[in-house]
Amino acid sequence: MDINTKKLKKNAFRVTKVRGITAARIRVPGGFLNSKYLPAIQAIADQYGDGTIHLTTRQGFELMGIPFKDIPQVNKMLQDIIDGLGINQEEHDQGYPASGTRNISACIGNRVCPFGCYNTTRFAKRLEKAVFPNDLHFKICLTGCPNDCAKARMNDFGIIGMTIPQFEANRCVSCGACVKACTKKSVGALKPVNYRPQKNHDKCIGCGECINACPTMAWTRSQKKYYKLTLLGRTGKKNPRLGEDFIKWADEESIVKIILNTYDYVKEFIDLTSPGGKEHIGYIVDRTGFQVYKEWALKDVHLPAEAVVYSPVYWSGLHFN
Repeated sequence: MDINTKKLKKNAFRVTKVRGITAARIRVPGGFLNSKYLPAIQAIADQYGDGTIHLTTRQGFELMGIPFKDIPQVNKMLQDIIDGLGINQEEHDQGYPASGTRNISACIGNRVCPFGCYNTTRFAKRLEKAVFPNDLHFKICLTGCPNDCAKARMNDFGIIGMTIPQFEANRCVSCGACVKACTKKSVGALKPVNYRPQKNHDKCIGCGECINACPTMAWTRSQKKYYKLTLLGRTGKKNPRLGEDFIKWADEESIVKIILNTYDYVKEFIDLTSPGGKEHIGYIVDRTGFQVYKEWALKDVHLPAEAVVYSPVYWSGLHFN
């Protein structure tokens, strides 16, 4: 059976090693879905595939062994899942709209994890609505705290949860648990002064270890949510590198605007002669210079007073000439 492979991939089906056989890709924004959709996924895998499912690194499913001829039926069966996950879609019953922008992945966040500083799923779904579908090659990952369990620094945008610890001196019993936790588990931003903890705000990374360690709730999380935004991490054959800090103590509104501004920047400067017309953002920044990127990224962005912007930003890592 002849098939337009470009159209196939735009419909979120994979070109496989076996002629006439594909795999359906189901992305899950933020990695969170209701269990009621799992039977539908199983039904597709059993009825049209070979009964196997691969869990992807970007928090999605690949249903293996589907013949090309069954793609229309699979797309119809996917519709309830697409509706339930809030996937932006142009045509009903036509399956997933694939794009260059990859699934927005996230750790479980503060819905479950005691270390999480914010609701990663909610923020991921907001970004889903703001950026999808889009053919530009972007990777966005959210992680609830500086532990970075989700490997956010390996993405174009890493969104790392932070909190500004709030201290109530009258609750403190001078036990030293917070200082010990910060020293052993974090960056040593606390020290004892007259038997009370004193915080170095410039050194603090907003992880909340002091809060979790305090037995009397003298330390609590700030009501306002804060984030660290890292830029342009990537894997791949050419020039893999970890994302570098761009802004700390940023707010959600600013991060959404910076990401949308970056889409505009890429549209302006992308080299469409690159393989597949998908030049990686990091290469574009390398070519235009960081200062040009920064001007585009921060256009009409209103950062909170606490925010710290790093400039210039340089990337270390492997470089192949």
